[in-house]
Amino acid sequence: MVALTGGMFWSGHTTPRLGIDLAGGTSITLKAKADPGQESAVNETNMNTAVGIIERRVNGLGVSEAEVQTQGRENIIVNIPRGTNEKQAREQVGTTAQLYFRPVLAVAPAVPPQPAPSTTGSPSSSPKPSASSSGATAGEKSATPTATGTPKATATTQGRVLSEALKAPSPTPTGSASPSASTSPKGTPTPTAPPAPDAATAALQQKFASLNCLDPKQRSAAGKGVKPSEPTVACGEDDPGIWSKYLLGPAEVEGRDVDDAQGAFDQQRGMWIVTMDFTSAGSKKFQSITSKLSQQTDPQNRFAIVLDGQVVSAPSVRQTLSASAEISGNFNQQTAQDLGNILSYGALPLTFDTQSVDTVTAALGGDQLEAGLIAGAIGLGLVVLYLVVYYRGLSLVAILSLGVSALLTYVIMALLGPAIGFALNLPAVCGAIVAIGITADSFIVYFERVRDELREGRSLRPAVERAWPRARRTILVSDFVSFLAAAVLFIVTVGKVQGFAFTLGLTTLLDIVVVFLFTKPVMTLLARTKFFGNGHPWSGLDPKRLGAKPPLRRSRRTTAPAGPVEPKEA
Repeated sequence: MVALTGGMFWSGHTTPRLGIDLAGGTSITLKAKADPGQESAVNETNMNTAVGIIERRVNGLGVSEAEVQTQGRENIIVNIPRGTNEKQAREQVGTTAQLYFRPVLAVAPAVPPQPAPSTTGSPSSSPKPSASSSGATAGEKSATPTATGTPKATATTQGRVLSEALKAPSPTPTGSASPSASTSPKGTPTPTAPPAPDAATAALQQKFASLNCLDPKQRSAAGKGVKPSEPTVACGEDDPGIWSKYLLGPAEVEGRDVDDAQGAFDQQRGMWIVTMDFTSAGSKKFQSITSKLSQQTDPQNRFAIVLDGQVVSAPSVRQTLSASAEISGNFNQQTAQDLGNILSYGALPLTFDTQSVDTVTAALGGDQLEAGLIAGAIGLGLVVLYLVVYYRGLSLVAILSLGVSALLTYVIMALLGPAIGFALNLPAVCGAIVAIGITADSFIVYFERVRDELREGRSLRPAVERAWPRARRTILVSDFVSFLAAAVLFIVTVGKVQGFAFTLGLTTLLDIVVVFLFTKPVMTLLARTKFFGNGHPWSGLDPKRLGAKPPLRRSRRTTAPAGPVEPKEA
């Protein structure tokens, strides 16, 4: 008790974390949507897979007690408690499309070119940072269209940039014509547009040129509905509020090819990085694309990590990679861990639309918590009243044991919040209330065994010791059944019911600890006192009141004479 209580105050977490129904929070409803022609993809297997991925993604952001569960055939409910980074979690939950690695063909500022662009002093012309020892560098934290030495995407050169990108050795748009180049009188090669570009290439060029990534509607629509085998355009946020637009080739690697990814701190270099491990099939694909990209110049030596049609990172490749890779650059802890979560849990088998976002106010949760605490106080008061009336002085042991159990339960719940993300919800409060009866039942079993021994005519000290082995077996069997029920309930249920099962199982284990390490030793000590040992009428152990049998006493046997006895003479 001292160690746990001291640890609670030392950690600073002196109150349990509250769930969404008590502290308030956000509830998000997602509806599954299958791709055209693949309506059968909305099935139980894929929905369960999506639930697991979304749950790991949300909890990977440190969202405790986030509930992710299916509702009906095609809906998923995500509950995010108050007090967490709700905005960030909502963005991650809503980002549910498949993850793809696409080669970058061209990069330009977020807005379409203006008639009179500035040619100097633009921050977009600065070179991008790079890492010295990694196989790839992070998606750059500046709105840089291309690196130094490549054409700037201005009004006069954007068409040339697109033409050069589409004729690069990296994967090119399907059906694009091979552009030709002419030589100016000064001998400088001047790339020209294809003599007869097909409709698909012309439409892609026009879409890239007119895309405005500062417009939320255009940003969300870019890249949607494009097959992985086709080139596309997309927007990416290099820094908060700083966007760039990308022309991307067909997808070379899918999110399901990533085996594991995580953000980690490199102690040697003193920087945050993101590590990736690929599956056997993904390793071959990644090796193929990186071998091509490593031979190119910026920006065509980069691959874009695209999730839900948006570029979340665009690292450049320094060398051919296969089974594993490292992304480094201008990362901090948050951005590195976010990218690791996206890479690990980005590949969902379905796409989802956000149907509703509801908020539960803290006031409503406070009222529910108050009602639960009042119900618990009433239940505890009734148990204590019964114990005092029926057991009198012996009820002191039960009340102290209940207090110890309540203290341990509270402290452990407070410590489990930061340790494993446990949050107390309303069903968990109900589980704690039910546990009052289970704990009191263990005391009653022991007390009744002791009183049975007293009724047999034994004194209190031997009665306490003889009653313990029998009571111990009964208590263990009873608590085992309760714990087994809680464990099964926790495994086969989802959502808030698990909070009830978890609390019930925890308090059942604590009941065994309290009875063995507190109740029994206290009874042994009290048996040595005059008040309890001599059976005071208010002790609850009065032999007369219990109807005890008189103690068994042995009488000396006398042997009757065989025949008449002659009176002796004086």
